Amino acid sequence: MVFTAFFSLVFMLVSLPFSHNAWFELGTGEAFGYTVSFFVIGLLVIIFSKRLMYVSRNKFRMNYLQYVAWNLAEVLTICLLYTLFTLRGNSAGIIEIKDAGFGSIFLNALLYCFTSLVIPYIIAGMYFTIIDRNNTIRLMNYSETVSDEPRRAEDEKKVSIFDNRGAMSLSVSLNNLYFIESDDNYIKVWYADSEARLQNYFLRCRLKTVEESFKGSSLMRCHRKYIVNIDKVEAISKGNSGHSLILSNPSIPEIPVSKTYEQLILEACTGRGTVS
Repeated sequence: MVFTAFFSLVFMLVSLPFSHNAWFELGTGEAFGYTVSFFVIGLLVIIFSKRLMYVSRNKFRMNYLQYVAWNLAEVLTICLLYTLFTLRGNSAGIIEIKDAGFGSIFLNALLYCFTSLVIPYIIAGMYFTIIDRNNTIRLMNYSETVSDEPRRAEDEKKVSIFDNRGAMSLSVSLNNLYFIESDDNYIKVWYADSEARLQNYFLRCRLKTVEESFKGSSLMRCHRKYIVNIDKVEAISKGNSGHSLILSNPSIPEIPVSKTYEQLILEACTGRGTVS
């Protein structure tokens, strides 16, 4: 959000001398005040939109197409805001433009906003994709790690979990791991210690990263908030709100299964002979 706003501001200021369709002015006077007002309101619109996107992320899962549509809606909103500012400023004599038609102003604004907003969106998206991919590479099965030491049998099914900085935070036997719970930008890893007592470990990491890192293993996403170790599922219950997983540790409450993951979970449990 900060990157997008900063890039857009710098781009618009640098491109001012070369733009034939922008009325932005630096210095003093009414036109400068009008320019500042537009930038402030436009910035607030972007911040509000990104904040709304962030708050609603737990309400529904946004796919890439919906994300692109959301950002395009931002661009169209800023273009409409620019058009209204231009028409108002021209009629009030604050600014002067050659073509005062709504369509012409809006199309010019669309070209301008596309360059100053869409490009930073693409750059930011590429950056966070690379970061997430790096985290996914770091977050791997312990058994896949190359070592010159003899591999012990108990290490074969150990998993190492890294935080967002790439530092290893937890290494635990997969046989002792029950489930992983999402808590905003953090996760809680629930596992049994050497004395079979249920423990949890809290670290900064996205549940999506864990999901992608352990595809094909017994760790499976069953809900937007949960990843469960299928090997620890003892039974499946079905109620009015849908299916729930009963784990082998009686102190763990039932883990809900959302419609999105229901079929995959049921197939996985059936393949392992879990009673339903």
